[in-house]
Amino acid sequence: MHAPPLVTFAGGACPTTASASPSPWLASPRDAIFAAPARPLRSRRGTLRLEAKAAWRAAGGGRGPRVPAKGAVLASYMGAEEVVGPSSLLDEEEFISHIRKELDNGKLPADVASNLEELYYNYRNAVLQNGDPNAYEVMLSNMMTLFDRVLLDVQNPFNFPPYHKALREPFDYYMFGQNYIRPLVDFRNSYVGNISLFHDIEENLHQGHNVVLMSNHQSEADPAIIALLLEKTNPWISENIVYVAGDRVVTDPLCKPFSMGRNLICVYSKKHMNDFPELIEMKRRSNTRSLKEMALLLRGGSQLIWIAPSGGRDRPNPSSGEWYPAPFDSSAVDNMRRLLEHAGVPGHIYPLSLLCYEVMPPPQQVEKEIGEQRVISFHGAGLSVTEEINYGDITAHTKNADEGRELFTNTLYNSVVNQYNVLKSAIFRDRGAAVSNNVISLSQPWR
Repeated sequence: MHAPPLVTFAGGACPTTASASPSPWLASPRDAIFAAPARPLRSRRGTLRLEAKAAWRAAGGGRGPRVPAKGAVLASYMGAEEVVGPSSLLDEEEFISHIRKELDNGKLPADVASNLEELYYNYRNAVLQNGDPNAYEVMLSNMMTLFDRVLLDVQNPFNFPPYHKALREPFDYYMFGQNYIRPLVDFRNSYVGNISLFHDIEENLHQGHNVVLMSNHQSEADPAIIALLLEKTNPWISENIVYVAGDRVVTDPLCKPFSMGRNLICVYSKKHMNDFPELIEMKRRSNTRSLKEMALLLRGGSQLIWIAPSGGRDRPNPSSGEWYPAPFDSSAVDNMRRLLEHAGVPGHIYPLSLLCYEVMPPPQQVEKEIGEQRVISFHGAGLSVTEEINYGDITAHTKNADEGRELFTNTLYNSVVNQYNVLKSAIFRDRGAAVSNNVISLSQPWR
């Protein structure tokens, strides 16, 4: 069995609010040859990026193949065109020198440049694990594209509205995200649980019903991994999910280009509501606007909403180191349920489980600071869904509303945990689809 092929992402135009300076990929061959010697660049954690490169070369990595440079981009968020530059070639050293050049020119803040360079080495090392003969070229092309997007957004920041529709043209941010994460997923060791239920979900949506996926949340790459695991069998779902997203993924410079390619309801997470007391009231008003936008969407029907009622990403148990789905917040579950019920069209709630933390795990602790370190690896991932859970059926014999809310939340959460444990056995214990049971049937629908 072969994994889906890697894709080299072609450059395109980026929507920005005003014309941007030419892309760094317009540098001439002469500029590349006579570039100033690279200087060590320390991250805020004090790590030397050049140490990683030296270690890679010492292990036999050497100087990688040169990758064709892309054309420059002159753009505005209301419309853009791509300007094709000379056919100069880039390799790893030239790529890093471009980051440092933009830092020296004052076009990249020091922390963004440092984090981008750190991300390059982590991403490169992970992609090169997948064994594809074109892995280096794909990796460098993806990083070049990301650098373009980050640089343009730093110069002309994109502001996310409460409801953000994925930007698909003139630059396709959705496909950029898919192609960036694709080489990190080991499809040979990845599984989908109950693929037939995703077909049922899609049928409900086409009939005008709304569907809410109550899910755990593991990494910044979750939307891309969900879409990648379903893109062959359910491409409509992959491209039309609306994610309830916390403010960090729409403010972090390295995360924004990926978020721009997703449909989002933007909210401030409860975990970060009190980070800055002077902003609490503003955050509350913003969340109110976002909930109104979601209510309008649901009233129109045919909406697929993904939400993590835990309010953030899963993290390992401090004592055992074991990863597990973070507990659901019953108030978040109940708010979403009530919005769904008041929409005036049929609605369905499904428990969804994700296992993908090895691809891009979050920091061990919740961080107040924007700009986290990205640890990345090539690894298998899992996605599973079980039958919808009906609030009325679950709470028919409860004594009061509070008891009903807790019972419904626990039922959803327990289903997510049960699915997670099956995915864990399949992926981490090398048992594969053999761990399927009468509730969860694992498959690899891309085969």
